[in-house]
Amino acid sequence: MSKTTTLIIGAGGVGRVVAHKCAMNADVFGHIVLASRTKAKCDAIASEIKDVKIETRSVDADNTQELIELIKDIDANIVINVALPYQDLTIMDACIATGVDYLDTANYEHPDEAKFEYKEQWARDEAFKKAHIMGLLGSGFDPGVTNVFCAYAQKHYFDEIHTIDILDCNAGDHGYPFATNFNPEINLREVSAKGRYWENGKWIETEPMEIKMVWDYPEVGPKDSYLLYHEEMESLVKHIKGLKRIRFFMTFGESYLTHMKCLENVGMLGIEPVEHQGQKIVPIEFLKTLLPDPASLGPRTKGKTNIGIVAEGIKDGKKRKIYIYQVSDHEKCYEEVKSQAVSYTTGVPAMIGAKLMLEKVWYEEGVHNMEEFDPDPFMDELNKQGLPWQVKELDS
Repeated sequence: MSKTTTLIIGAGGVGRVVAHKCAMNADVFGHIVLASRTKAKCDAIASEIKDVKIETRSVDADNTQELIELIKDIDANIVINVALPYQDLTIMDACIATGVDYLDTANYEHPDEAKFEYKEQWARDEAFKKAHIMGLLGSGFDPGVTNVFCAYAQKHYFDEIHTIDILDCNAGDHGYPFATNFNPEINLREVSAKGRYWENGKWIETEPMEIKMVWDYPEVGPKDSYLLYHEEMESLVKHIKGLKRIRFFMTFGESYLTHMKCLENVGMLGIEPVEHQGQKIVPIEFLKTLLPDPASLGPRTKGKTNIGIVAEGIKDGKKRKIYIYQVSDHEKCYEEVKSQAVSYTTGVPAMIGAKLMLEKVWYEEGVHNMEEFDPDPFMDELNKQGLPWQVKELDS
């Protein structure tokens, strides 16, 4: 049997976690190649991994031809895309051209429009089938694990799920007055956009941060949680039977919201170029330059994350409500893979999704979302690979 070659594209915080965790499962991932526009970032990650040799390459993920040449040159079996969501389509097209399986952690986002959706990725389903390859979309935590939690609830706890609330809490403290836990541009665009939730067959739009609730997160405590639009809802409304409503909530502290509102008020979150001393600059890109690099937060972040789903519905004619969640500790994550928990909780599921694809446990040609597969093998891997989860029965 020929040796497997795994290509990881992207050398940010999540790329670091994926490289470390693939190396820990090298019997499945074989020869691991880490590629990014900046090879020095890949070299820095490779130098942290002592037991397994990681090959590093430079590639422009915006350039399909360059990607095709790299995939062919290393004879990759799978591409794990942890680059920017703007680059999903070029990487998918390179996989179609080379007949190689594809996985990402976040859906396509247009560089010039604050909007993310699966439409353009789902449109490649036929091309993936013709190339006899599989694409797995959104194999991070949310989207990703949250989708699998929903599928697991549907399989084991309900005859019908009527409502789902996805609850994302990061109670970590990095000591800075203001910073974002992942790419600032994507993070701030996501948070400052209008909220949306799905109820009775239609999408309902809300003003940014208009809907708030306090949720008591196990191992963290009560936190202000705000309704946002989040991509996994778009696929879950298609695949969870009997669903009447789905919402997504994320925690934010007062300081974060105050800073963000102030930046928004003065135009710093703008995505249109402005004239500055004879040069065109995009405000949010300039802001990204001023803010701490999310990859640098790891050594200084303390506290926990808690991400999960609350599902309510019917089992054997009776009402039922359950909470499936996962708690991670920032410092423990850093100890293991030199990254804080936000990167860890995205990178580990990316590795698990790719592992199940390579092992052909999850395998079907075409483009798929996480909840379309049997959740049990993924849930087992979460426990083995560092993301143990809990299930709690709640009063319905």
